[in-house]
Amino acid sequence: MKALLISRIDSPDVLAYADEIRHLLLSLGYAVALEEGTANALGETGESLGETDADIVVAFGGDGTVLLAIQTMKRQIPVIGINRGHVGFLADLESSEVPEFFRNLGREIHLDRRMRISLFHKGKLLGEALNEAVIVTARPAKMLRFTIIIDGVEVEDFRADGLIIATPTGSTAYAMSGGGPIIDPKFDGFLLVPLAPYMLSSRPRLIDSSRDLKIRLESTKLAQLVLDGRSGITLGSGAEISVRRAEVPAVFIDAGKNFFLKVREKLHNL
Repeated sequence: MKALLISRIDSPDVLAYADEIRHLLLSLGYAVALEEGTANALGETGESLGETDADIVVAFGGDGTVLLAIQTMKRQIPVIGINRGHVGFLADLESSEVPEFFRNLGREIHLDRRMRISLFHKGKLLGEALNEAVIVTARPAKMLRFTIIIDGVEVEDFRADGLIIATPTGSTAYAMSGGGPIIDPKFDGFLLVPLAPYMLSSRPRLIDSSRDLKIRLESTKLAQLVLDGRSGITLGSGAEISVRRAEVPAVFIDAGKNFFLKVREKLHNL
């Protein structure tokens, strides 16, 4: 089995730990490669996540490293995250669990597929996200006006600092900070969470992914669409964004963790 390792590169401690686990995996009979950025940080040659033939990807850091890996892949390779950050809802393994996990990981891997969202404007794909897409003003301290359209019906019109369009997986990320609910990742739907809405009646909405969901910007101000905290796309007034269930889900290696117990444990660490 071939493992590709990707690490945070702004932390010498995390890089050193990734190098330590590389040698552990080699001793266990794995073929091991380093992702290009990780390899460069260690003064070595690596492989592109977009071109690798690895069977699994091992991400060292926090949720940001896992999201970067998933966004960069051209084909979705099973990922296992090792938490070296703060909370790490997407990083299932703690350092103490790593040696036993890889010793016991056989060729028959149990997988956990997670829904992603695709966003379109005038039929053109803007991008995909595992956690969330966020629409915010391009200028700080300015409000935006949104219209929510479901199955062709304008169901809500509101002003807010922004709007989070999250997956169930992303419900424990920015959406939770914005007051949204924690959602079972097996649920198949979209979570809309207004950011600091002008009217308190503008509440989070959970919408089944089979529905035709569109978000229209009514403001004259420019806005930014941010996907999983990374890529920013400028949206103009009147832009109408279609939200759909992505054709290809993200794939995680199932580490046998109960989602609800994991949430309780992670939140107690905040």
